[in-house]
Amino acid sequence: MPNPTAAMLVIGDEILSGRTKDTNTNYLACALTEAAIDLKEARVVSDEHDRIAEAVQVLSKRYDHVFTSGGIGPTHDDITADAIGAAFEVNVDIRDDARDLLAAHYKRQGMEFNDARKRMARIPDGATLIENPVSIAPGFSIGNVHVMAGVPTVFHAMVATVLATLTGGQPLLSETLRVYMGEGDVAGPLGILAEANQDVSLGSYPFQKDGVYGSNLVVRGTDPSRLKAVIGQLAKVLGVEHE
Repeated sequence: MPNPTAAMLVIGDEILSGRTKDTNTNYLACALTEAAIDLKEARVVSDEHDRIAEAVQVLSKRYDHVFTSGGIGPTHDDITADAIGAAFEVNVDIRDDARDLLAAHYKRQGMEFNDARKRMARIPDGATLIENPVSIAPGFSIGNVHVMAGVPTVFHAMVATVLATLTGGQPLLSETLRVYMGEGDVAGPLGILAEANQDVSLGSYPFQKDGVYGSNLVVRGTDPSRLKAVIGQLAKVLGVEHE
């Protein structure tokens, strides 16, 4: 049975402008690999209501899980909650449990719980809150979409909360054959073996060391014996040794 699949949707003009570097996609990819959930696609969209809603609709139909980051803060351009509500055709409003969490937090901090901060308690109807142990303001899950903050420390904490509730498949393993041959030299044999061994994934990743070009040939799959067998076939075809 294949592993569950996932997509990542990064939301924010600051990512597309280059002002902010996206590290959340890499973090999620590593976390999902460890959880045996296959990340199949990642997108970045601007802070535009219709683009966010459209992307969520497409991705939620295509994959088992969708993870989003960004756009659930207190400012005017934090419109992710509204866009998610539109994607699922549900109302979005301040919810009592989210409001109470935030009100208590700002009271402890001696800060005013103003209208801007109350925006972070706006949750689509039917959604489940995602705990935020870092800064309290919750994310939420609705359907198969998990909506989280863009701040990396908060995103990491929310990912841990969500993954604890999901069931993964078989862990994805890998074997690597490092050869001092260009990709053009290994492409033919690699393609033939990929066609003959479709139960595993084969990839080629070039490198340069001391002026010499080479390729890391990586075989991925869930069965360690199959990986060793395929990497052995590849080494034999290329005429190189592999431990």
